[in-house]
Amino acid sequence: MIEIPEVFAQGTVAREGEPGAVWLGELPGIVEDLLGRWECTPDGKAMHGGVGLIVPVRRRSGDAAVLKVSFPHPGNVHEPDAFAAWVGRGAVLLHERDDARFAMLLERARTSTLAELEDEDEIAAIAGRISRRLAVPAPPALPRLKDRAEAWEKRLREDAEELPHALPPHVVDAAAATARELGGVQQDTLIHGDLHAGNILRATREPWLAVDPKGYAGDPAYDGGTLLKSRALSLLKADDLRKAVHRILDVFAEAAEVDRDRVQRWSRFHAVQAAFWGRRHGFRRARSGPRLDGLVAFADHLAELLTEHP
Repeated sequence: MIEIPEVFAQGTVAREGEPGAVWLGELPGIVEDLLGRWECTPDGKAMHGGVGLIVPVRRRSGDAAVLKVSFPHPGNVHEPDAFAAWVGRGAVLLHERDDARFAMLLERARTSTLAELEDEDEIAAIAGRISRRLAVPAPPALPRLKDRAEAWEKRLREDAEELPHALPPHVVDAAAATARELGGVQQDTLIHGDLHAGNILRATREPWLAVDPKGYAGDPAYDGGTLLKSRALSLLKADDLRKAVHRILDVFAEAAEVDRDRVQRWSRFHAVQAAFWGRRHGFRRARSGPRLDGLVAFADHLAELLTEHP
């Protein structure tokens, strides 16, 4: 019987409550059943991401793979659809899927991630090249980000009115304009939806492969915003924050072959969203106290920098 990592179990219960505890109780049986059905044998200790258990396995052919079983959640529904559309183009291959159990058998990549590199130019360039490769026509059934644009703008306006904050009105207005002007005209292109350096792994078939997609149809420049947001803690160490921010935008846009202004606008949108989210919910790295105050203030500052012209 597979051993579930304690940190994963505790995090699942803390996030999902009783449904999470019930699912954890069923999880070893789910894994055993899938191992038998897909003719795999365990090949190492179970690992985990934020919401999924990952079991290294060997297929009957001897090939290395991983069995991933995620907690049932709407945000995980379209992950296998994205992998199926990419067919290994810039992302790990999908071998098998069981949508009812939120389970997949995937090509095994390495455990080291793009986030472990120290060169910000290299990180942005690799992420941009991956984003370009993932930008294929989106299957019709995938959720369209343009359908969320109106709700995005409404949420930003409500947050600006309800929460105490120091964001200048023109910064909030600019983020709302992005949701209204860019959000409503996004193309039917498959994007990752949560592209950050931790979701790009070293691999064997290709140097780097993406994992953990949301599977959205939208503007590839949107993923440039998720990348920049994920680099925020690294940017805290920059000698010249403005220069470092715009350098990431420049490098990503060139490598991804997307409009640089759209990348900046989406990055601003993500930064303002993050500033309000932190005030309402805290961040994973800090839920309260001086650490959270510092991160929120940095999100505000980042949003202001992204409202300036380069």
